[in-house]
Amino acid sequence: LLGLVLLLRTVASVSTKCQRVDVEENTLDMAPNSFDDQYLGCRHMMEKELQELNRTEFVHNSIYAEAWKEATAEWQRRGPKSSVLKPEQEIALMAYTLEKPPLYQVFNVAVRTGRPSREEYMLNFNFKAMHFLLSSALRALRDAQPRKCYHVFRGIKKNLSAKLGETVRFGQFTSTSRSSTCAEQFSMGTIFSVYTCYGVPIKKFSFFPDEEEVLIPPFETFEVTNVTQKGNSARIELRAQAVCNKYNCEFVKGDVLGNGPS
Repeated sequence: LLGLVLLLRTVASVSTKCQRVDVEENTLDMAPNSFDDQYLGCRHMMEKELQELNRTEFVHNSIYAEAWKEATAEWQRRGPKSSVLKPEQEIALMAYTLEKPPLYQVFNVAVRTGRPSREEYMLNFNFKAMHFLLSSALRALRDAQPRKCYHVFRGIKKNLSAKLGETVRFGQFTSTSRSSTCAEQFSMGTIFSVYTCYGVPIKKFSFFPDEEEVLIPPFETFEVTNVTQKGNSARIELRAQAVCNKYNCEFVKGDVLGNGPS
């Protein structure tokens, strides 16, 4: 994968990540159209497809190609940060945390809302490689340490409501912080206080390591344990519950079933 990136350049300085506009959920629900593949049982098959997938998707996604180039340059400057991740997984995490180009925005819109069917995914989801690399990176980091849960925070500009006791999920790769400082900047929107057991600290791979970022995968579900509404602001507390995924191994499903590509 590194060979796909030939032109490297110095990454320009950017403002702190708390100041960027993250993807904002319109509703807090189970995100029924989320592409939530966990790739259980097909990791090696997906790895065989990665180079061609990335090459194809760079052509269709100029933001993805540019973010990958920037992240590759930064990765080469820093050097490897993990003994359990492959270079392309580390680069994917770095690309996701970039503020400019804003890959995280277009990527998360696609992940959360764009895939109501396998046909739609196969034809129109142009982040297959990125989704797999982030998913497999988070899983590898989780598996490399004793299972641990984290109390994290997230702020968005919109004022959302939620029903006490409901099961919900973000349905996208969701950036949170172990510090409440960033979330508190959204005092006129919604502040989430989240207890996550599938979220993974990615500080070492971030362009903004001071933010103490924990990245939550699309498939983790939460119980709404408390909701406080005050004027134009809301505080929603979520506690890890389980996982829920509609999709698994979609890209190589025919191979997994032993029926050849589908």
